[in-house]
Amino acid sequence: MFVLGIDPGLSATGYGLVEGTNPPTARLAGVIRTAVDHPMSERLAELHRGLTSVVDDAKPDVIAIESIFTNRNLQTAISVGRASGVALLVAAQAGLPVFEYVPTAVKSAITGDGSAGKAQIQEMLARLLHLAEPPQPADSADALAVALCHLRAAPLEARR
Repeated sequence: MFVLGIDPGLSATGYGLVEGTNPPTARLAGVIRTAVDHPMSERLAELHRGLTSVVDDAKPDVIAIESIFTNRNLQTAISVGRASGVALLVAAQAGLPVFEYVPTAVKSAITGDGSAGKAQIQEMLARLLHLAEPPQPADSADALAVALCHLRAAPLEARR
């Protein structure tokens, strides 16, 4: 099974493809960036084109998205919500199932601690995915973590 993890954001959306082998293998990771000086509609279209291209190239079986969390900054929450909506649209257009995970579930699945910091997550990803060094930047590392979280949760989802 190939899982495409997505860490949605308007300025930077991370993506990471993990193959559910034993051990799991990272196949692709990166970040789609949008121009902050462009109008919102153009940025969302840019994100749509980028994610569509990633899905077309990666050919995942499922998409796992980090779900929106309550944020003290309303503007940030709104922009993440918009980016998340674009990711959901791309998945629907590709006919792919989508699974959403809250950040604490992702952190717990990777480190065993729902309040783990970014550095801890990146270190554990390097170990779990047998990478030479922790994945960078943080947006792509978060996307790999979401994909790996789904691979760990998939057996439980299948029982439902």
